[in-house]
Amino acid sequence: MDSKECNVLYISYDGMTDVLGQSQVIPYLTGLAKKGINFTLLSCEKKEQYAQGAKNIRAVLAKAGIGWEPIKYTKKPPVFSTLYDYFRLIQKAKTIHRNSPLSMIHCRSYIPALAGLYMKRKYGIPYLFDMRGFWADERVDGGIWNLKNPIFKLIYKYFKRKEAEFLAESAAVVSLTAAAKNELLKWKIASLGSGKITVIPCCVDMALFNPDTLTIAKKQALKQQLAIKEDDFVLGYLGSIGTWYMLDEMLQYFVSLKKNIPGARFLFVTPNGADDIRAKGKEYHIDTNDIIITQAGRNDVPAMIDLFNYGIFFIKPSYSKMASSPTKQGEIMAMGVPVICNAGVGDTDDIVNNYHSGFVVDNFDFSPSIHEIIEKNQFNKGKIRARAVDFFSLEKGVDKYYDVYFELLKPIIQQ
Repeated sequence: MDSKECNVLYISYDGMTDVLGQSQVIPYLTGLAKKGINFTLLSCEKKEQYAQGAKNIRAVLAKAGIGWEPIKYTKKPPVFSTLYDYFRLIQKAKTIHRNSPLSMIHCRSYIPALAGLYMKRKYGIPYLFDMRGFWADERVDGGIWNLKNPIFKLIYKYFKRKEAEFLAESAAVVSLTAAAKNELLKWKIASLGSGKITVIPCCVDMALFNPDTLTIAKKQALKQQLAIKEDDFVLGYLGSIGTWYMLDEMLQYFVSLKKNIPGARFLFVTPNGADDIRAKGKEYHIDTNDIIITQAGRNDVPAMIDLFNYGIFFIKPSYSKMASSPTKQGEIMAMGVPVICNAGVGDTDDIVNNYHSGFVVDNFDFSPSIHEIIEKNQFNKGKIRARAVDFFSLEKGVDKYYDVYFELLKPIIQQ
């Protein structure tokens, strides 16, 4: 693809100095840039993270040949701050288009899609609606928007109308899950057929998340640092503790596991929630020495996962969660570690069952999986990683995005 002819604006409401931007935006754009896509990246950056990480991110993007136009993310007051960010995204997008006419806009989630829809209607620029989940319904299901409040009810209805417009007027749609794609097709939205929707899960950099790159010395040093003994059985959790993750149920699982495996320890690799974890642990009478809480930079996460015997994540099942693809699932599987998860979240349980990569807990009945863990070790590290490469590989994700881009940009290429 001739990068001189095809200018793509990528809009993200998540910052590139956030962990999410570094794991779920930059690797894709870097891969696509290598294939000849000429990118300008427009993102909303949080003040503290930007101050700490902007220099490094700018260097990474510059090396990949990606232009970066960050704007400041505003959080307060609610609703009005989002509107303010939206208007600034539009103004910046218009400036970028004036300076270098755009061939296409990639909109990551709903607020960027508002800007993409505006640019399409004003300038005729096609846009890709990269959904990243059912955002409006997630706000309701997560208790962020209480529909009993008339203001939030109006906002919800507004975004549901816009959601239908995003889907109808976009040139292409990307969904994280097959479950969400099947649901979208039931909505009977004009011009939204199966061929318009591509399923691309949250992918993983398999070169970074590779157990073969870890030395024995590094593993031993990490165990010593965290006071993990060689014969400890480590149940591991990776990621933030917040709205969707069921901390109580995960701790209850650990209590049941501990009764059967006395040497069990629960390792949390998380950037937040340490106080909540410890408080909840006390409620369930878990010995403080059996809960280990630590943080890790992105490059250190693989070594942390390698300490897990099993990775666990329980996510609140809800309507909106059928569109979710937990990043942690692919990363844990990439390290050859089996997962323990609950049913009813995106394609998660199908992946676990079809790829024989762990246990799906139905109705939070812990006994069957714990019995299996005690009775036999039926999971092969190499096979789990191979299955992760097959489904979650970043290279495959980049190839799928490139195919979508190529179709949208083909008219320009063939001119």
